Amino acid sequence: MLGRWLAAAGLVVLTGTAVTVYSMGPASGDGPAGATAGRPAPAGDAPAGLAVTGAQSSGGVPVAATPRPTAVGDPLLSGKRRVTIVRVGAFESGLALLDGGRLAEVDDDQGRQVFVPTPVGSSQFLIKAYYGGGTGKPVCWQVHNPGDTRPLYVRGATCRAGDPAQRFEIVAVAGGGPREYLISNRWAYLRDSARSGLIMEELGDAPPASSFRFNDTGPAPRR
Repeated sequence: MLGRWLAAAGLVVLTGTAVTVYSMGPASGDGPAGATAGRPAPAGDAPAGLAVTGAQSSGGVPVAATPRPTAVGDPLLSGKRRVTIVRVGAFESGLALLDGGRLAEVDDDQGRQVFVPTPVGSSQFLIKAYYGGGTGKPVCWQVHNPGDTRPLYVRGATCRAGDPAQRFEIVAVAGGGPREYLISNRWAYLRDSARSGLIMEELGDAPPASSFRFNDTGPAPRR
């Protein structure tokens, strides 16, 4: 009898030990597959059409992630809103297509300062220019090559959606402010030059030097 009692007690001890060891193991099946508690979702899980930006810890692990709208889907780029455009970092000046034809920065009311970016397909836009309030017949931005040593620049021309020199790309700046965009045409970007004002310049491997903020001023003219 004593032998049977000792054998039964030993079995209970072994069973209790096994249960304890199993319960101490990693709970790999808890929560969503591949997720670890306290670890943020990877950037690739952001909704389509959103860029994810966020601060990183010293270990390179994201500690904050905030969706930021890209140019795609911005109502200001629908052709149904008019905007003013200001170079980021400019002091009390905005873009204007002057009556002489050239795009420049001004701090008064001269020229056409109201613009309507109008999609023409392939993520490209005509940029129509109006006088204040969206009055008059529009003209469109067009890249012009002066044919000498001077840089390319933007001037006004009759709108032609099929003209490559009038089809601009407008791309949201990664990590930039609200509605902050880069403006380019083929290989050249719109930028400020201390010597020549606003020019179009091929950048090569250098990052774009100028970005631009679009400000909503109301519905586009019905044309």
